[in-house]
Amino acid sequence: MLAANEVTLSIVMPCLNEARTLPNCIAKAKSYLARQRFHGEIIVADNGSTDGSREIARSLGVQVLHIERRGYGHALLAGIEAARGQFVIMGDADDSYDFALLDAFLEKLQMGSDLVVGNRFRGGIEKGAMPSLHRYFGNPLLTTIGRALYHSPIGDFNCGLRGFRREAMLRLKLKSSGMEFALEMIVKSTLGGLRIVEVPTRLSTDGRDRPPHLQSWRDGWRSLRFFLMLSPEGLFLHPGIALAVLGGIASLILSYTDVRVGQVTFSFHSLMMTSALTAAGLQSIAFWAFARSVAIQRKLLLPSPLYRKVRALFNLEMCLLVAGGLLCAAFAIACYTLVCRANRFGNIEDASLIKLVCAASFLIVVGIQLALSSFFFYLIDENAHRP
Repeated sequence: MLAANEVTLSIVMPCLNEARTLPNCIAKAKSYLARQRFHGEIIVADNGSTDGSREIARSLGVQVLHIERRGYGHALLAGIEAARGQFVIMGDADDSYDFALLDAFLEKLQMGSDLVVGNRFRGGIEKGAMPSLHRYFGNPLLTTIGRALYHSPIGDFNCGLRGFRREAMLRLKLKSSGMEFALEMIVKSTLGGLRIVEVPTRLSTDGRDRPPHLQSWRDGWRSLRFFLMLSPEGLFLHPGIALAVLGGIASLILSYTDVRVGQVTFSFHSLMMTSALTAAGLQSIAFWAFARSVAIQRKLLLPSPLYRKVRALFNLEMCLLVAGGLLCAAFAIACYTLVCRANRFGNIEDASLIKLVCAASFLIVVGIQLALSSFFFYLIDENAHRP
């Protein structure tokens, strides 16, 4: 049971030079709170405005925070931390979202959801409210990647209007400074097992008389980079398996016979490249195990059955023995090719010698990779157990 003066809802608006639209956003938020039977507050998290936005907000009687560290994420984090409400609804102060229509968000939160995200594609996008590049390419692409990597139920990863339980969000320890903060919120909520739903939200044309802060290519790349940083499978494992399997199959074929496609013949020259791709794939798989191990220690990800099986293979002593065996095999092959080359016996051809050299080179690379990887895992484990 809430106390009589306890705040139920905090509405947080990140702001950077929004003097033109901020009064209308505050007025709509006030009208929404005036209709409710609970206490609410409005917080403007100003990120260094020079157009009088802070003064306007204060004159309208709302709380104003001055955040010196620039960035959308920094502004929102400060607003969330300062909020007193059990629930928080965040939204841009450019008048593209209607703060008078927040009933669906609060209803879902009161029913037990931890995070409620707006979906502009279901709620409607006013003509001119979203650039075509974002509407038909950027947002759908990032959402598709996010859903594929993290199995999130959200259909609009970049919607800026969303509500959440304050304590649940603070437990996630969000830290992104830029526009990717919105993605981090969804990804970590999904990984953390929070209850996530979405509601239709209408996007209107903003009231700015200047270009938006969002920069398509820069922020798009930062968003994609963030997705990959929290998905070792998408960044390392899946590409690594593809390279290792395809490169390995091609290398085995080329080791026994040349392959002719039309007028092009693939021989030992191609074997050099396929061997390199196979080694790169194996190293990428090792990087996945490294990244997953670090993420598990930082409590960002949970151990998966596949990770446990792969991790069990990287016993330091066993890996060093196997690596030593691979290097010895490579040395033996190298010695054999040198003897054959020097004595020219057995009618062995130069192409066959080069294929043997490729095999020796591959074994050297894999052996060294295995030895170094096992030592790296040992260091990770030692660091984890150190007080």
